[in-house]
Amino acid sequence: MIKKIKLKNPEEILLALGSQDRKLRALEQNFKVTVFVQHDEEGGAVLSVKGTNSHVDKALAKLQKDLSLAQEKRPLDLVKDTRPFVDNIIFRPEHGRPVEARSENQKKYIEAIFSNDLVISSCPAGTGKTFLACACALRALELGKVERIIVTRPIVEAGEKLGFLPGDIEEKVDPYLRPIYDAFYALLGHEKFNAFKYNHILEIVPLAYMRGRTLEKSFIILDEAQNTLPAQMKMFLTRMGIGSKIVVNGDLSQVDLPDKTQSGLLHASEVLAKSEGVAFIQFDTKDVVRHELVKNIIAAYEKWEKKHAKKVK
Repeated sequence: MIKKIKLKNPEEILLALGSQDRKLRALEQNFKVTVFVQHDEEGGAVLSVKGTNSHVDKALAKLQKDLSLAQEKRPLDLVKDTRPFVDNIIFRPEHGRPVEARSENQKKYIEAIFSNDLVISSCPAGTGKTFLACACALRALELGKVERIIVTRPIVEAGEKLGFLPGDIEEKVDPYLRPIYDAFYALLGHEKFNAFKYNHILEIVPLAYMRGRTLEKSFIILDEAQNTLPAQMKMFLTRMGIGSKIVVNGDLSQVDLPDKTQSGLLHASEVLAKSEGVAFIQFDTKDVVRHELVKNIIAAYEKWEKKHAKKVK
């Protein structure tokens, strides 16, 4: 006997399947059934439950009960609060502690994102800029302010040529985009992340793939912006459509462009310095949220670079 149940959206899919399909495997084991999952183009899925009549009915009853309980609890969730963040909390992952600002500049950064359509930030390594931008994007999606999230990075080689890496083009660029994947894995969990990607709610692409597009009702993040050329940055910024929001992140101390090439991040900061609707956020070593030693490493490099810059002059 086979009976089916319709799941309307990625949230219901996650509730039914559980993290890494744990709930699904437990359902199959406890009720002695086999479950097949078929995703659809609208963001939902159909579960086909196969087994004896009594086992299938009991398994479906369990699924329906879990979904009903989740709907009853939903009004108490932060998702129903229309404020961008409450009690300093931006986003509540399915697992793990809530995401919140951990420094004054991080708080200014988050406030700027929800108050402006374009935010440009220059930050040293370890300040949490990428992770916070991803969390803000998911919060904007929860609030219905955007319909999809697009994250992009320039593919700039640092020593090893893409042509010599194994695999097709997607496999070649995957290492460059891996930090973005890691951030969303942590925030969404494996199943929800895959559901968002499958339904094109979340798109992670190299910057070169952005040319010619107009992105409406989207939260768009450009990471590693220090490695863009001025022409690339202009191309990217002009992709913004109606109802969209852009966050540009970069670290001018880690430019991998050829010598004497001007960074698109620095150029955009100068060109748009007095433009209305654009916010600029500057982080420093006090905002580093990685290992305590990272702050000391960054400070030491800054001190050394300033000392040797004076000698050059």
